Amino acid sequence: MASIAPSRSSVVGSWNAREASGSCRVQLSSAPALDLYRASASGCANRDLARVSAWDFRDGEVYLYQPGGAVAARLRPAAGSLDGVLAKSGAPLSLSR
Repeated sequence: MASIAPSRSSVVGSWNAREASGSCRVQLSSAPALDLYRASASGCANRDLARVSAWDFRDGEVYLYQPGGAVAARLRPAAGSLDGVLAKSGAPLSLSR
């Protein structure tokens, strides 16, 4: 079975985020926000994740940004999910559908 190469459009939508302090929802929008795309988070206990306002897909990775352009998290597409770390703490973060 051929695996589909991840792309910006393949990660747009609603995700279930799971990290050390619990789980919450992250929405990745296709609406442009300056040179990035709009994102939002709801119900996140982690302050860095709760402040996510934009995202981008670059070099095969998804970057989540806070207002002002600070990177909140970096994730790599895995089988049906996005796996990575929170930028500040290095704590694991996983997004699944």
